[in-house]
Order: sequence, then structure tokens, then C-alpha cells
Amino acid sequence: MFGRILHTLETAILLLVFSVLLGYSNPPVTDEIENIRFYTRQIEFDYVSWTFDAAFLKFKSASISLPHTLDRETQKEIVMQYLRVTQQAIEQEQLLEQLYADAAITDKETASASLRGNITNLHARQAELAPLAEAVLQSQVSQILAEIGLTAGGQTIPNVLYHATPLPMALIVSPRDHIEQTANVSLETNFTVDEQSALESRVDKGENVSSLIVPIGGVGVYPTMVMRTTNLPWLMEVIAHEWTHNYLTFRPLGILYDQTPELRTMNETTASIAGKEIGTLTLQRFYPELVNVSNPNLQLISFPQSHPNPGDLPRPPFDFRAEMHETRVTVDALLAEGKIEEAEAYMEERRLLFLQNGYLLRKINQAYFAFHGAYADVPGGAAGEDPVGPAVRALREKSATLADFINRISWMTSFEQLQQAR
Repeated sequence: MFGRILHTLETAILLLVFSVLLGYSNPPVTDEIENIRFYTRQIEFDYVSWTFDAAFLKFKSASISLPHTLDRETQKEIVMQYLRVTQQAIEQEQLLEQLYADAAITDKETASASLRGNITNLHARQAELAPLAEAVLQSQVSQILAEIGLTAGGQTIPNVLYHATPLPMALIVSPRDHIEQTANVSLETNFTVDEQSALESRVDKGENVSSLIVPIGGVGVYPTMVMRTTNLPWLMEVIAHEWTHNYLTFRPLGILYDQTPELRTMNETTASIAGKEIGTLTLQRFYPELVNVSNPNLQLISFPQSHPNPGDLPRPPFDFRAEMHETRVTVDALLAEGKIEEAEAYMEERRLLFLQNGYLLRKINQAYFAFHGAYADVPGGAAGEDPVGPAVRALREKSATLADFINRISWMTSFEQLQQAR
């Protein structure tokens, strides 16, 4: 009993500290960001309310010592049941969207009554299972972190805490004459494609910049935010990825996240490497039957109209990462020569090429590369020839363990330090 009370008190203290430090989750105030927020103030995501609501849910779970009172098989069944209910809810929501898009159905409210009832019941069941399932997954990731040495005195600091939730969209802004993320503003969750495009156009024309609204998989507030999904391997990875951001928060690499583009890429690439390794270890330990399950590419269209049918003549495979790498390298070269319009025309040509090969990319622009290029845990792709990602990967390769790698890079304050450490 005393241990449970102590754990609950510890959780409450950590939640309070992290809520104060991370809850606002707004970028540092700069002239560039203030200019962008002129367009977004009324539609920005409320992190403060979300953080305190999620913290309260986690505090309640900690107070009854979930999931330590359950055996391993029961824990696993709770997680799988939660994923099944989530899948059912997603399927019913998709049917509802199709119904409302059907022009032949005039009385949509009556026609959708049964579907809406099903969705309400499924959401209620989700709400019942979520605290249990999340507590189980948190505990499982924590056990792996302890085994690989990412603890202090045997305790993960901070505790692994996450909550599945609809995520905000991120408005990314880059200058047009070079690729650099100068603003990242979180927007409300419900944004149609038309609304996204309209906001981007206003920002681009008003500030002469390149902007793009992108979906995100998680946010490193505390508790961390993770997108609702039924893909357990991906979920494990994101839980670990966002925990790594929390771990870095009280170290120089986390504190200096927004100081330079290089430090941001170092941070994101470190979290991506850690997320994949920790997620894989957790899956191997607790869900070995899912180890070889591949993650779906959410941007891949099966067969768009311009895509050849499977029975057509053989075509060489389209390597997304290689083609995106070529695109980024060419764009960087054009921008370095001051050929902004040519670079933008080239990016649109390349976007159509990706579309023809089954990849639905609404835009490829400077903001696209400014955002995606920071996740450089795998060679190639949107990072182009940026040397930061390869340097982070090289440090991981020469580190004996993941813990050694993270604890070394977390205290770095510049890219130059990373270069010297290789």
C-alpha cells in the first residue's frame, strides 16, 4: 500500500512539473512566428487544457496501481481488445463519412441513426478500455527501458505516460529561398483539405513564405500525445519516440531544440532511432507474433487513376526514398543558385511523378522538406545531403548500447560537438 501511495505521489509531482514546462507546447516567441500567428490565433490547439485533462486521467490510473494487479496474459488481452474496438470504431466512422458523401441519400440523419448509435457505443467502450490498455503499454515500455539502462536509480525518469487522442495539425513554415523550419504552429484537429489549402495560401501570399499543414503521429507534451491507431508495432515506436523527447527535455539537446536546424535534426533523429529500437524490443518481448508485421504507408494509394494496373507491362520499382532524396538535392542546388521559381516548378513536377506512382502528396515545397528532412534516422529521403542525420547514425553505430548513445548525444549543444565525437 505504501508503495502504491508513493508511486501515485511521484506521478503527481512529475505531472505537475512537466505540465508547467511542456503543457503550453508553443514555439519560442520570434518575429517570424508572431507574424504567422496573425493567421492562426483563433484556430490554435489548446495544449494547456488537453495536458491537464490527460494528466488527471493518468493520476487516476496511478492511484489504483494499474496494471500491476493484472497478470501478463490479461494485460495482453486488454491491449488486443482495445485495438479491436478501435478498429471497429474507425470502420463505423468511415461508413458514416461515406453515407454523408452519398448524394442519393437525402435524409442523412435518419439513415445514419444506427451508425451513429454504434459509434457512440464503441467510443464509450474505448473510453473504458483506454486507461487499462495505455497503462499496460506504458508498463511494458518502462520494463524495456529499465533493462537497457535508461533509468535513474532503477526508475524511468520521466515515467512513460501517453494518451491516445485526435492530434492537432502542424502548420510548418519555411523561407522560399532556402529550406529551414522557421515556424511550427499547432492547429485544431478538425481541418478539411480545403481549409488547409486556404490557410496555406493566405500565409504564403501574406508573408512570401512556403507553408504546409502536415499531420503528426505524436507530440512530446506530458503525458505525450499519440495518434489513435490499430497498428501496435507503430504505436510502440511512437510511445518510445515521444518518451525520448521527454527524456531529452532536461538535457541540453532537448532544451536547445529550437536553437538551430542542426540541433532540431539531431533531436528528432535521436528520438526516431530510439523509438524504433525500443519499440522493437518491446514488441519482441510482449507481442512476438507481431514482430514481422509491417507498418502501413498511410500516404500510399493502391491504384489511383493514373497508376498502371497490375497486369500491365513490368515497370522498375519506384523507390520513394531514393526519388525524394534526388528531389531534395536538386531543389537545394536550384535554391543555392537563387532559382526559386524554377525550384518550385520542379517540386510540382516531382509531386506529379510521385502521384503517378501511387503516393498521394498534396504538396512538395520548401516547408515539406523543412519538416520531413529533420527525421533522418534512415539514409536518403527528404533530408537530402544534410550531414546531420548521417552523423547521428554514425554515433549510434559506434556506441556500444542505445543508452550510451542517448546519454552521450543528449548533452551536446551543437552540431560541431557531434562532428568531433564521430
